[in-house]
Amino acid sequence: MAFMLGLFKPVIEINGQRVGNTWSRQIIPLAPGQYLLHVHVPYLWPLGPADLPVNIYPGQTLELEYRAPMIAFIRGALGAPPQKWPGLVATIILFAIVGILFLCICGGIIVGIVADSGNSSGTYTLPALTQLAALLR
Repeated sequence: MAFMLGLFKPVIEINGQRVGNTWSRQIIPLAPGQYLLHVHVPYLWPLGPADLPVNIYPGQTLELEYRAPMIAFIRGALGAPPQKWPGLVATIILFAIVGILFLCICGGIIVGIVADSGNSSGTYTLPALTQLAALLR
C-alpha cells in the first residue's frame, strides 16, 4: 500500500479550499479563527478521508499528523501526533491468515509427494486426489 500511496499525493483542504498536496511536513499560515481541515488521498475514490475542526488562536502553532489507512475502505487518522495507522491490526491478521493458508498448502503438497515417493512409475500424485478419482470412476 505504501508504494501506491507514493504515487498519489494527499489532498489537503481548509474550509473547502485546497491548500497543499505533499506527504512531507507543510507549514500553512492561518489567521486566528475556526477552520475545518479535510485530508484524503485521491485514488479511484477519495481514499482515507479524515476531517478535523480546529480553532486557531493568536500566536498559536498547531501541529497535526495525517495517517492514510492500511485498508482501502476505512477512514484515515488526523490529529495531534503521533497518530496510529488505521487498519493495522486487521492487516496483520489478514497477512497471518494468508501466510498460514500458504504454509498449509505447501505442507500438504510436500507431505503428499513424500508419501507417494515409493511410487515406481515416477509420477507424483496426492493420495487424496487419487482416492477422489477412484470414487468418481
